[in-house]
Amino acid sequence: MPGDVLKKRKIAVLGSRSVGKSSLVIQFIENHFVESYYPTIENTFTKSINYNGVEYDCDIIDTAGQDEYTILNQKHAIGIHGYVLVYSVTSRKSFEMIQIVYDKIINFCGINSIPCVIVGSKTDLQPRQVAPDEGKELAQLNHAAWVETSAKTNTNVAKVFQLCLGEIEKRSPNSKAEPPVSKCIIM
Repeated sequence: MPGDVLKKRKIAVLGSRSVGKSSLVIQFIENHFVESYYPTIENTFTKSINYNGVEYDCDIIDTAGQDEYTILNQKHAIGIHGYVLVYSVTSRKSFEMIQIVYDKIINFCGINSIPCVIVGSKTDLQPRQVAPDEGKELAQLNHAAWVETSAKTNTNVAKVFQLCLGEIEKRSPNSKAEPPVSKCIIM
């Protein structure tokens, strides 16, 4: 039956280098924490996620770290339904990069906002350089969801992707329809 077909969603995970993007994704997909650090070029994982009683077939794109000089790869804007923007609560610089990455995406796509969740990672580590209120404020400024996580302790990891699907579906005019996509989607 047509109602049994999984809804397909693409989610890009972006942020500075070494903020825990891959650890977050691997903890979510494979249910384990990776202690060692190997810089990611790019990996795509697929997982079925139940959100509000609906099954979504999600492609989760784990990207290489960005910095202020990185040109936004069109693969990280074209055809993407939602974004997970990750900073480390132990790195002020990675937090400041979130707005830069967000602005690059909306400028590339020519839109005012994107379905997005801003994630403060590595809450298990000290010393903290970014307070929770700062993350919440940045999320409110950008009309995004916000959560803090620890991939190591598996705190709020699944919630990240639930929130992202919520942001995608919130922008969908009809829950049965595909979510609106920006004009940067190539058909």
